[in-house]
Amino acid sequence: MKKILICTDGSQYSQVACRYAAWLATAENASISALYVTDLRLFEAPTVADLSGSLGIQPFEGMVSQLHEVEKMKAKFVEEQTLSVFKEAGVAEQANFVHETGLLVDVVKDMSESTDLIVLGKRGENANFDTEHLGSMLERIVRSAKKPCLVTNREFSEVKRVAIAYDGSVSCEKAIDYICSTDSLSELHFDVLSCVEGHDEDEAAQRLSDVEAQFDANGIQGSYQILNGVVETTIADYVESSSIDLLVLGAYGHSRIRELLIGSTTTELLRCCHVPVLCFR
Repeated sequence: MKKILICTDGSQYSQVACRYAAWLATAENASISALYVTDLRLFEAPTVADLSGSLGIQPFEGMVSQLHEVEKMKAKFVEEQTLSVFKEAGVAEQANFVHETGLLVDVVKDMSESTDLIVLGKRGENANFDTEHLGSMLERIVRSAKKPCLVTNREFSEVKRVAIAYDGSVSCEKAIDYICSTDSLSELHFDVLSCVEGHDEDEAAQRLSDVEAQFDANGIQGSYQILNGVVETTIADYVESSSIDLLVLGAYGHSRIRELLIGSTTTELLRCCHVPVLCFR
């Protein structure tokens, strides 16, 4: 992961995301592009026009011009704030700031073509008003992105112990391959978890055995456990009780129809786990 794209909006969550991006950039000797997107919809007529229509076109045009100036000032503030985090972390020379106008999901999708990892905070500017909900764009970005996404939490903590929610899927295999091929992760301890939800444990045991063989061959420390229970709550409880610093999982492995009917395991884990979550597609 030599090219990191981080979404930032000046919020506390995005500042923490910057610190995690700096940690990864140091470990991987990677470059960082910090992206701030001015929402194109901010300048649309319904946003600024009086509901009665009494403002008229000339006042409307003047308000749009003022909004552009305000956004330029905000973008400058976010840039200074973001780069100061990177400077403090010693990666300022590896970082640059990008300001775009558009829709965040579309801009991230375009920029992700030349990116290895996307980093974004779990919540954004309105975090204090929706503490039990994910950021409005987060799930759309994680769903649409073809690259791994690191979703960070409210506070930065050094990563020493990592849990992997492993189900044998292709996306989980990508996670295992990445860990095995990344020297900077070799000193971490990995808890590889397979949650069976009351089913036969033999298949899960075999999956864990295969991962153990891969990790042993690459000198990676790990422990391997089969958990029984509802995946979302069981994994989340383990993360909290075992002092896990980072959760790794395969993102959105089931069909959209299934997720519409019974919900998404990925979304629920992103919501309820109070540690960063690294999602592989």
